[in-house]
Amino acid sequence: MLNKLRHRLILSHLLPYLLIIPIIGMVLSYLVESQVILADVASELTAQGVLVAELAQKYPNVWNDYNAAQTFCAELSPKLNTRLMLLNTDGVLLGSNNPSDADRLGQKLDIKGLDSTMSGQVHVNLDYSTHLHTEVVDVLIPVIGSGQSLVGIIRLSRRLLDIYRRFTRLRIIIAGVLTGGLLMTVLLGVGLSLNIERPLRQLTETVQKLISGVEGGLLIEKGPDEIRVLQRAFNQLITRLNDLDQTRRRLITNLVHELGRSLGALRAAILALLHGGSEDPILEHDLVAGMDEETKQLRRLLDDLANLQDVLSGSLEMELEPLAVSEWLPVAIRPWETMALAKGLHWSQNIPSGLPLIKADTARLDQALGNLLSNAIKFTPKDGRVTISADSDGQFFSIHVRDNGPGIPPEEQERVFMPFYQSHSGSYPATPGMGLGLSIARELIVRLDGEILVESRPGQGTRFTIRLPISPGDHKISEK
Repeated sequence: MLNKLRHRLILSHLLPYLLIIPIIGMVLSYLVESQVILADVASELTAQGVLVAELAQKYPNVWNDYNAAQTFCAELSPKLNTRLMLLNTDGVLLGSNNPSDADRLGQKLDIKGLDSTMSGQVHVNLDYSTHLHTEVVDVLIPVIGSGQSLVGIIRLSRRLLDIYRRFTRLRIIIAGVLTGGLLMTVLLGVGLSLNIERPLRQLTETVQKLISGVEGGLLIEKGPDEIRVLQRAFNQLITRLNDLDQTRRRLITNLVHELGRSLGALRAAILALLHGGSEDPILEHDLVAGMDEETKQLRRLLDDLANLQDVLSGSLEMELEPLAVSEWLPVAIRPWETMALAKGLHWSQNIPSGLPLIKADTARLDQALGNLLSNAIKFTPKDGRVTISADSDGQFFSIHVRDNGPGIPPEEQERVFMPFYQSHSGSYPATPGMGLGLSIARELIVRLDGEILVESRPGQGTRFTIRLPISPGDHKISEK
């Protein structure tokens, strides 16, 4: 297929030249022959005619005597290499160096431009023709006598046959130049076609490898701009596919790990109950409570996977409605306050009463805020502090979640929002989870036209901020 493409590309470069070059050659040949060579021959004949006219002034009898005129023409014929005629003031042929004109002696000739020559002007006729015996250059020179009156006319003419060698030489040169140009066009067409074919062949081979299951690398961008755009798009596709493959592998690995851990804990508790654990009320309560906690963990895991599916598939829908933040926020964080206090953390909150109304999906905003609070509680050690506050600057409404946990290293502060990313920093305790909370929270807030910011220093805690825009309509609702 690519060989056919190469041939078509070569033909696409050659066909226009194959059609245009002969036309250019003919037009160029005509212009040079008619406008350059014939004009040059006319100049030569004019110069010769002036010399013959000056010479004829010394022989005034040639304008009255046919024999003298013929003798004059015969003597000059070897030196002129052109057709010479002597005409009187009435246009009657007096003499010629061409034997074919013998029958026309004494006859008045009908020659183009004769009238203007009789008025004392030099007249030149150029008649381009392809017939070799056609007189293509005709020059009429007036001869002025001693009294400044016209005494005769000298006519010099050349046939195409006489200058055909010049035309032939010129045509050979033009044909050679155009043929060379055509050969260069062929080489250029082959080069350009190969320049297009090579990257396309490489792209095709890489796609075929992907189809057969062989992992292909990124393409080197080269060739015309259009091919580079295609290669760039393909490289982006490969990068995207590799990212998805790595995400799939991380998903499977984390899912197996989390499910195995929870199922292992549940099975251990069940075996303990089956082997007499139910006989001890305290032990039975602890085992059941642990099983309940593990099922909650599995429930959260399923919720994260469901939300991730919505995010990746683009089916995440938002039901925007006016939300009174000052009333919603205290209720939304109450369960998390209980969880923080149960872990032995200090909890504080600063939620002003005059916060504006915003348009948001309450359930999705609950979920995003819950993921931030869950992380803050999870990574803050016992006796640590979690603080939640809210404010507004008139354009944005902000919720701040601060903790004094281990903090996030600068190089990891953007990566924590990647799906399945879990910090490998030694300052983080090992905690269960799949690393989906922050990525889902950011996606939810982005869908609400907001953003999540992070500020952190290792050993000094972390602050996450949710910023949501306040539209003019939100102000109007709050004023009502």
